[in-house]
Amino acid sequence: MMAVGLVLHPQRDSAAAVEAVLGWAAEQGTEILGIADEIRRIDCAAIPVTPEELGSRADLVVSLGGDGTMLRAMRLADRQRAPVLGVNLGKLGFLAEIDVPDLPGALAAINGNRFTIEPRLAVDAAFGARTVTAFNDVAVVRVPGEGSAAVAVRVAGHPFVSYAADAVVVATPTGSTAYSFSAGGPITSPAVEALLVTPSAPHSAYNRGVVLSVRDTVALEVLPTSGRLAVEVDGRVSGYVRPGDRIDLKARPDAARVVRLGRTTFYERARRKLRLTDSAEIPPTVFG
Repeated sequence: MMAVGLVLHPQRDSAAAVEAVLGWAAEQGTEILGIADEIRRIDCAAIPVTPEELGSRADLVVSLGGDGTMLRAMRLADRQRAPVLGVNLGKLGFLAEIDVPDLPGALAAINGNRFTIEPRLAVDAAFGARTVTAFNDVAVVRVPGEGSAAVAVRVAGHPFVSYAADAVVVATPTGSTAYSFSAGGPITSPAVEALLVTPSAPHSAYNRGVVLSVRDTVALEVLPTSGRLAVEVDGRVSGYVRPGDRIDLKARPDAARVVRLGRTTFYERARRKLRLTDSAEIPPTVFG
């Protein structure tokens, strides 16, 4: 029997989407799993499991929410077999594949094996005694009142570039449209295997980002002139580092997989959802 795991946004109304999945599952004889605390909130008729059980037992994970929910679903599916289908319940939902009205058609397509799988790269960050995983980005961010982020980037064991900034963001291609993009980094296709290092509000002579190979070892060293820094992993504070501390970063290709239905390309979604505009010097008839 196929098992589908539901990952729900903690606040948004997901009732219509859940009912669509449950109705489809009843017709197919599919087992529906849900994280106990999440399905209790909406009185959902799914089998309550722990987050770990959902990741290991599901053949498909359905994320119902925004980009934060999608990232959480990808972390649950990390190193597991289940691909993730993102259903947007929010405003932007850049990482989601479909909106709620498209869900029945998407489930039918999955039933008919009319979909593809897109691998997604993760980055593991080790600092102190802990290791954390990000699918969007790892950022070292200045703590207000404690000085700027003075950080050296070491690549393949050698010093490469140093920044003094409000933050230094190390993003995956998936995360290129998130914090890194806001800080001036490039939009990067998820098909590219690379890490993007982007300073936010840099106040140093060199203020450009860099693109690094996933085959290189990367480390961030907090310099003596730095203040205490927060380590943000996919937008959540996971700890703090101080001058003299080091964060070792390792890219991990194919960490998770997402469902693609072939309705739009990454570039079409990026152009539409980020509202990319062309130069005023280019007539609309020339492009778009």
